[in-house]
Amino acid sequence: MTWTLTPDARIATAPGSAAAARTGEILAALLRPATGYPLPVAPYDPAAAPAGIALLLDAAGAEAGELGAEGYRLDVTAAGVTVRAAQPAGLSRGIQTLRQLLPAEIESAQRVDAAWTVPGGSVTDRPRYEYRGMSLDLARHYFTPAEARRFVDHLARYKYNVLHLHLTDDQGWRIEIDGRPELTAIGASTQVGGGPGGFWTQDDLRAVTAYAAERHITVVPEIDMPGHTNAAIVAYPELGCDDRKYEPYTGIEVGFSSLCVESEATYAFLDEVIGQIAALTPGPYLHIGGDEALTLSAERYKVFMDRAQTIVEKHGKRVMAWHQLAGAAPVPGAVLEYWNQGKEDADIVAAAARAGAKVVLAPADHTYLDMAYAAGERLGLKWAGTVDVKQSYTWEPATHLPGLPEESVLGVEAALWGETLTSVADAEYLVFPRLLSVAETAWSPREAKDWPSFEARITEQHPRWDRAGIGYAKR
Repeated sequence: MTWTLTPDARIATAPGSAAAARTGEILAALLRPATGYPLPVAPYDPAAAPAGIALLLDAAGAEAGELGAEGYRLDVTAAGVTVRAAQPAGLSRGIQTLRQLLPAEIESAQRVDAAWTVPGGSVTDRPRYEYRGMSLDLARHYFTPAEARRFVDHLARYKYNVLHLHLTDDQGWRIEIDGRPELTAIGASTQVGGGPGGFWTQDDLRAVTAYAAERHITVVPEIDMPGHTNAAIVAYPELGCDDRKYEPYTGIEVGFSSLCVESEATYAFLDEVIGQIAALTPGPYLHIGGDEALTLSAERYKVFMDRAQTIVEKHGKRVMAWHQLAGAAPVPGAVLEYWNQGKEDADIVAAAARAGAKVVLAPADHTYLDMAYAAGERLGLKWAGTVDVKQSYTWEPATHLPGLPEESVLGVEAALWGETLTSVADAEYLVFPRLLSVAETAWSPREAKDWPSFEARITEQHPRWDRAGIGYAKR
């Protein structure tokens, strides 16, 4: 039994739900180029003739509790396709499964003569973890808003729900802050290896955030502090107090910069920046970095992070930081992002989790997509070793850190740092196929993971990426 998408098909969406209607429009936009079909989108009417594709919400149904916020049920019969979910986010995930069930030619940007068939059957699916993210480093290599939206599309395709934007670092400050023009006039003018850098206006960030939200992806902004702040201090020298002469930086070393912990000017600056970023991004989290502040003593680091966390909470956001915050004093409800390799720092992270912190796992030797695939590669670093596709897939979040309670694991994140990037093509080479490794680790139950099966399914994605114009490493 199969269903065939025909020229007269329509997309019917849950009545009264603007979010469901928008998901219907997104699905139509995905299918129209290759099929050439009009695929009108309208509210579902049970008295009308079958539409072909129905996207329905049933928050009170028997399956609603099983599906949760992002689960869905997809049913394919000879008469059509129905995606049901308890929440609109579930419909967004379900249409991506439907997309994968259509022939690879559906990814073409031009009309293709093909039989648009979908195998019959039912799928009931929901994610393992509530946080499934990817971090994109705009600071070391600048990505335009349009390029960031391309990555949002990649995340949506594989059911991620977080885009973590690393907006500031030693090499560049990438977001406009009202009242602080030198942050972009000076701080945004560099990137690794030279080049003009660049920055986003506040409207740019609003627009990317809204684009992601339509696909049920939350933007987590990161303003890294107190280290990784060379670009900010070059723009406003009063923010530094270590007698170092700060100059624009285009290298890749870390740990040499720090905001002045003792200066009230520092905290006034943070209040301005965090307040504006919090107002621009409706998601619950604001990431304040906190890693590699190597010029500060543990005491001075704690003093700073205490003040910074208070400012984040003042502006209505939940604190998120790199796992080094565990060695200070995370506020109740803080989220620690573990990035180290070889289970280093597991003890302090596990202790913080037992005290109530949540943990997002992004171990560099498994989920850092900027690590080289193998020796001799032009792209990628190797400080965490090389990370081939199998290594990025075959690890278990629940048991990765000794002593970390399983219930403390909020989710998993991939990270793409920009030290070796010069283009989107470079970025996609490093991201694909390992983005899928992290996606399946974050979404699927541990018993469903199977390396030989995954390896075969990766190969099956190649024709889709070719059709979609996505660059990738053939591994």
